[in-house]
Amino acid sequence: MLTVVVPAASASAFKRPSLLNDASHNVGLTLEGPKPRFRARASLKNLNNVIKRSAVGGWLKRLDIKAESWDELRRWVVENWGIGVEAAVRRLGEGVRGELEALRDRLNDNKIAREVVAPALLLIQAEKLGVDETTLKYFGATTSGTIGGDGYVSAAMSVAGLSSGEREIAMLWRAVLAAHGFRTKESKVSGAFIVAASGVDAARLAGFYFLYGPPLLEEDEKVKSRKLYEAVQLGAKGLDIRWEGLRRTPGGLVAADLIISVGGAAVKYNVYLRGDAIGLQFQSTGRSRVELAARLLRLAGVGAEVRRVGDEWQVWATTGKLAAGHERLRRALAEVVEKARGNGWVDAGMAERWLEKLESGRVLKEGWPKYEVGLTDGALVVRFTSPNLDNIQREAQRLEKMGLKRGVHFSVKTPEEGRDGYVYIRREGLERAARLSVYGKEEQQRLAADFVEYILQKAEEAGEDVRKKAEEVVKEGKARGILKLEGFEKEVEVGGKTHVVKVIGGGAEVEEGESGKLLLRIRITAEVSGVQREYTITYGRYGKINAAIGYATARGDTPDGREEDAERLSALIKALTGKEPRIYRKKNGQIEVKCSKGHLEGFMSFAELADAIKKCLKKTSR
Repeated sequence: MLTVVVPAASASAFKRPSLLNDASHNVGLTLEGPKPRFRARASLKNLNNVIKRSAVGGWLKRLDIKAESWDELRRWVVENWGIGVEAAVRRLGEGVRGELEALRDRLNDNKIAREVVAPALLLIQAEKLGVDETTLKYFGATTSGTIGGDGYVSAAMSVAGLSSGEREIAMLWRAVLAAHGFRTKESKVSGAFIVAASGVDAARLAGFYFLYGPPLLEEDEKVKSRKLYEAVQLGAKGLDIRWEGLRRTPGGLVAADLIISVGGAAVKYNVYLRGDAIGLQFQSTGRSRVELAARLLRLAGVGAEVRRVGDEWQVWATTGKLAAGHERLRRALAEVVEKARGNGWVDAGMAERWLEKLESGRVLKEGWPKYEVGLTDGALVVRFTSPNLDNIQREAQRLEKMGLKRGVHFSVKTPEEGRDGYVYIRREGLERAARLSVYGKEEQQRLAADFVEYILQKAEEAGEDVRKKAEEVVKEGKARGILKLEGFEKEVEVGGKTHVVKVIGGGAEVEEGESGKLLLRIRITAEVSGVQREYTITYGRYGKINAAIGYATARGDTPDGREEDAERLSALIKALTGKEPRIYRKKNGQIEVKCSKGHLEGFMSFAELADAIKKCLKKTSR
């Protein structure tokens, strides 16, 4: 079976009986969330007809591919394989050439060919046609299908990626993403090869997945697609929103153009200041274009539905929905209102009410009351105050539902006569919320992600110092306990050699040394380049600045002696932390491996080590 992926707005085209023998679509509900499914059975004859039509007036014609059947298309890809290989080598380096050239010889296997043809065509397309709005639609549709299958999206970690059981195919996808401007990293997890983008690139990739993937489920929160929900949260970070062309229409209305874009997709909306409302509208005779406009609005936090009016399709949103949008959207609209007020084109009182509504929109959207976020003696303060007992109890219950514990992560003071009560979030509470936003279960994760996003927004509004402190706390919380030592595998290069690291298990504990000093002992059992043993790294505080430093000693009773053991230990530490340690050779023949606090922060990413490391750092800090 050949998988054909098209933008969501075009999915109805699959229902045509001339293309498929049978087709159906539904949503399967599982404990992991809803799984949108589209099943199609096509005879080879019908599949060949699809390819023939595409060669006459579709994607294949744009690529100048004159194929009339699946076998001819596969053969064309094989004959032109060199274009893709050279494109991949130019972007990823000479090291990929051998594996990708070997992949060509496997395309006689239809199972392999079905996974390879789409990314191969995307890479060839980028070489032949470049990257523009039209080619990005094919890229977005095909990539979203792959992410929707075995890929993943995490807004809290700002990562998005796809996976394959074949290293060469993952490598091919990495080249495709590079050709479209995405920086990615490749890793192996539980037998699968992962190609992941992070930061801004992840936001762009999530945006494509949301724009061209399956539709969001808008009913009960309990059955929403988690992956699409994450794509909305992450994709919004890649949005660009601006306005231009403030004007008065012949009918006397005040209007402006609002442009929302992500990646290569952009839509220009009309904004109207009319009567007592701000209105935003997009209309077209082409439904697919209006569907795109609606999805971009959703990405900007505005719920908007496509509707048909006469011969046109349109989306429309007014003040209430717009005020519930993301901060960048509200800021752009506020600038339009302020400029119009400054020109004397709108009533000053009405403009003030619009601005107040836009300012309070964040609270309206998330359902969170106004939290205070600031610094006291350099410490981050997150607090909600109210004279109303019900409000205080409501916030405490919400935090408990999120997974925070009263007395551990937050404290509560009930209102007294003449004095407000409060809910105070401790540093440990914000760290816990940040961790749950990545590692929590379903509703916990959603609530925590929303709360962390809201607190970071309030911190940004409070100033640069507050923003930096809040981001520091959130980053530390997210980093704690995300990974597991057991089953962790990675290839790293140390001393010019490639080492395969396979971790079997491990743990850490805080104990008192002979001198009475508190020590942290990290014990990890791992197989490194075929040699298995337990490694121990002992951390303590040393020197005038009380620096956290860890030491481990290479053993001479291991295969190939101390030198090789030190190299394997360095490979283990680099695999787990991303940083290679320093090696010191003593006069007595001993070899010592030294780790810094940077390595300790890397170890903190593992669930089996995080709590002990945190405990040790807290007890030994000055």
